[in-house]
Amino acid sequence: MNAQPTVSSDARATETYREVVRRLGSAQKPAARSAPAYSRFVNRRLGRYLAAWAYRAGLTPNAVTGLSALATFTGIALLAVLAPGPLLGVLVTLCLVLGYALDSADGQVARLTGRGSAAGEWLDHVVDATKIACLPLALLVGLYRAGTVETAWLVVPLVHAVAGSVLFFAMILTEQMRRARGTASVADTGGRLPWLRSLLAVPTDYGVLCLSFLLLVVPAWFFVAYTAIVIFTVLFVAAACVKWFRELNAPVADLGERDI
Repeated sequence: MNAQPTVSSDARATETYREVVRRLGSAQKPAARSAPAYSRFVNRRLGRYLAAWAYRAGLTPNAVTGLSALATFTGIALLAVLAPGPLLGVLVTLCLVLGYALDSADGQVARLTGRGSAAGEWLDHVVDATKIACLPLALLVGLYRAGTVETAWLVVPLVHAVAGSVLFFAMILTEQMRRARGTASVADTGGRLPWLRSLLAVPTDYGVLCLSFLLLVVPAWFFVAYTAIVIFTVLFVAAACVKWFRELNAPVADLGERDI
């Protein structure tokens, strides 16, 4: 998070909510062409609205991260303790969608207030790493307690926990090693049909995973959709790791600016 001049409370109070939203829209970092559709087209916009609210309320970026964690881990806890059904599906989806939007908002608040920091970025990553591991494990516990699926199928959330953690770690490590090699990672926003790549990445989109819990109205439907998400995630992790390994194994002179 890049620091900018800190905005005074007086200046913050004179801006209307709409003015802050417009300023965020013009100041927001461009989305990478490879960003999945929900994260790129929906979550960033929701995060902008929440960031404008948080900014006018005087919340710090770390406070927004804390609210994101509270919403997300409330949904995760509900998965583990409540039986699958319509009520659980709606509650979990609302919590996860809100938590994800706030996860987008904290960085936007940091850019508006100039209060971004390495510690804040670290906190954001730790929360992300924790939720990636805990969400499928909480689902596993909830399904096991409810007895709604055959025990053998519980391997699916276990695989998801491993694949999600590997992907997150590999992505963060690749970024750090690029920096160590002097390679800049820049969001690629151009190219032909930039939206097509986003649509193709939909099955691996965390936002789509959040919305999939609405299918808990019929647990069998949910598990079919969830299994498909996990399969696509595993395939994506395998392909991404091969790509990143080859990139980092190449001579430094062959590396240019990269897009995750």
